[in-house]
Amino acid sequence: MRISLLAPAAALVFLPIGLAAQSAPRGAAQPHSLPLKFKAKPTTAEITITDLMSRLYVFADDSMQGREAGTPGAMKGTLYIANELKKLGLRPAGDSGTYFQSVPFISRRFSRLTSLSIEGGLFTGFADFVALPFRGALPRPLNGAAGVFGGEFGDTLHALTAEQARGRLVVVTSPTGTIGRIPASSPLMQAAAVAVIGGDMMSAREQALASTPSFTLQSTADSPTVPVTMIITPFMAQRLLGGAPATLAVGTLGKQVVGNLIFDEAPAPTRNVVAILPGSDPRLSGQYVAIGAHSDHIGLRAAGPVDHDSLHAINAKRYFATDNPSGTPRTSEQRDGLNLRLSALQVNVDSMRRVRPARRDSINNGADDDGSGTVTVLEVAEAFAKGKVKPRRSLLFVWHTGEEKGLLGSRFFIDHPTVPRDSIVAQINIDMVGRGAAADLPAGSDRYLQLVGSRRLSSQLGDLTEVVNKEQKSPFVLDYAYDANGHPENIYCRSDHYNYARYGIPVVFMTTGLHGDYHQVTDEPQYIDYPHMARIGQFVLALTTRVAGLDHRPVVDKEKPDPAGVCKQ
Repeated sequence: MRISLLAPAAALVFLPIGLAAQSAPRGAAQPHSLPLKFKAKPTTAEITITDLMSRLYVFADDSMQGREAGTPGAMKGTLYIANELKKLGLRPAGDSGTYFQSVPFISRRFSRLTSLSIEGGLFTGFADFVALPFRGALPRPLNGAAGVFGGEFGDTLHALTAEQARGRLVVVTSPTGTIGRIPASSPLMQAAAVAVIGGDMMSAREQALASTPSFTLQSTADSPTVPVTMIITPFMAQRLLGGAPATLAVGTLGKQVVGNLIFDEAPAPTRNVVAILPGSDPRLSGQYVAIGAHSDHIGLRAAGPVDHDSLHAINAKRYFATDNPSGTPRTSEQRDGLNLRLSALQVNVDSMRRVRPARRDSINNGADDDGSGTVTVLEVAEAFAKGKVKPRRSLLFVWHTGEEKGLLGSRFFIDHPTVPRDSIVAQINIDMVGRGAAADLPAGSDRYLQLVGSRRLSSQLGDLTEVVNKEQKSPFVLDYAYDANGHPENIYCRSDHYNYARYGIPVVFMTTGLHGDYHQVTDEPQYIDYPHMARIGQFVLALTTRVAGLDHRPVVDKEKPDPAGVCKQ
């Protein structure tokens, strides 16, 4: 799932506490007791714990190298899905009679040939500055942009306006020497680029980050441009701003930059996986219920390996220390309490080492994000393929690529569908459905499930989802908090269902939410709650059956978005 979360601390604090705090609640899966490896067994028509483990331990294995879209690992992951579909006998619905729909990705890497000039002084890429990997079609031009001091990144009380940032190279400070992804609503999104002041020299870590390729859709003449994030030395910042940043007021204008950032580009094949189960009713089989997940993840850790076990232990504690489910601003007392909790994070490394030796890890396996969704959709496909009674409408299974790059695979699919777009009556999207226990998030339990978007286009689809849930042997406690208009997480716009919704196709998005291992090397199959995930698969199976059997399409009774517009929850 493409959602922002606090990055791991630069250094871990290792002080004595027990490991018992990591235990899952009674009745839930015990992730710490699951094996590091699991030998796959033949799968069945039922959606079972063993089937899900057999699939996920393969799909989220280290050999997949984190399945980043545009890399061989992602191609290997999609080949696994296609081979499973072939065994099930589902009809290929990709390009030229295959299960694959090619998506025109490129890799983009900051070039060592880049140099910039400020008042005749030459500054060299990888020595004086670096440009970090970014999402988006095209970097904004820098040539002729004036520098402007933006103060400390994240300080909303002393921030630039959008007009002050527009078209300029904004220089900011940060206690960590780097910044996270700039929110879409930030005035800094109007800048030509944003440069954070680092150390006197580009560190090995910064050079490694700059050398890491980013992957995106091939650009066209009308592709949008985005500001690039840079790291620059204090000397370059002072030359650009005309003075030491510590002495300048926010909004101080500096000198102009001559030159542009240079990036090397190359083709980077990636693909969606698409299959069809034909419907049994000749009158309705030309319509489709789409079921989807994303197969990609974020690949290798650019900053290098970390100790897996200590990171996993501290991730859970940090998430509880920082989680703010309501999204409302914290009071000063809450902020003080948060700082106290963060300073108290402690992990007993000696206890861990008695269990097993240190494990250095640099692979973001993506077991929950979204290996859990991927294999659950495979299990649903198998249940339908091997079931005695087929649904009335046809089923369209799509495993999207490039979700982590900005929902690019689903955007490409729905803009270039392999079935008529208006024949898709609904889309069910599942992303991160492998956790959700009380050990993962404060509101969690073995019956926890978040729903997003289920009534945003069709009240009927939302009502039907609740009816089907109540019919389950153990109904879920449905959490709609993240579906609220204006919620700061903006989740409705942040997973693949939205690309269907922007064309007026009713959607249901299911997730068990974020946890401390999100986008970390610690998101591995051994920490998944398989009983919880199996019940979600059974719920998806039941809901799909009900929607596919309706006498009419789910009624769209809400305003449809502009397909070319910007999503806002």
